[in-house]
Amino acid sequence: MKIITWNINGIRAVHKKGALKKFVEQESPDILCLQEIKAGTEHIPKEMSYLSQYLSYYNSADKKGYSGVAVYCKEKPLDVDNKIGLAEFDKEGRVLRLKFKKFVLYNFYFVNGGKSQEAFDLKLKAYDHLTAYLKKELDRGEKIILVGDFNVAHQEIDIARPKANEKNVGFTKEERQKITNLLEIGFIDTFRVFNKEGGHYTWWRPFANARTNNVGWRIDYVFVSKNLKPNLKSAFILPKVMGSDHCPAGIEL
Repeated sequence: MKIITWNINGIRAVHKKGALKKFVEQESPDILCLQEIKAGTEHIPKEMSYLSQYLSYYNSADKKGYSGVAVYCKEKPLDVDNKIGLAEFDKEGRVLRLKFKKFVLYNFYFVNGGKSQEAFDLKLKAYDHLTAYLKKELDRGEKIILVGDFNVAHQEIDIARPKANEKNVGFTKEERQKITNLLEIGFIDTFRVFNKEGGHYTWWRPFANARTNNVGWRIDYVFVSKNLKPNLKSAFILPKVMGSDHCPAGIEL
């Protein structure tokens, strides 16, 4: 089973470019999780027939053209939810939870947190809420997969210029600790199971030739609970896939 996450920075834009069609036909993931779709279900392009083999699930923000996540899957989930119980987070269309027979999948799009102190505080609050929420699921013995844009570079190896960004949102000590907290309750950063080297990123600033020069950040992740580690076959990042300021990342189970 191949599971892929990708912040597409607008589903209508990436479709219009032909990038999503090309990617799906090339990779054919079993589950495709998208973030920042920036569209309600009524705005999803009807010409996306290349996704017709998938069941589709959406969660859109109350605010039009903002945030939003989608999951496309070949197997029908047993249950679908779009809330984690934190009102400020839930109203922005930032999560989908799909329960399958063998695992629970979460697709997240975390707030950037850089626009204001209030936004930054919400980001930290959402991480704390999520960690407590997931710990209860782990305590029940659930096998869990977390994917999405977490908007934090966890370690110095995950960012091209760590010293220059120590005080910048996305790489503050407070945010990095939130990722550490997730790992400590029982999750694994799948990419780091197979690759311990730097230079692998999933997002680049859309100016100053950042992507060409690979001056990037790794802020898109696939985490799995430790009880799924025996099923983990590979983890990867696909930096050559164009169409967004992010690139896809994924795993094979």
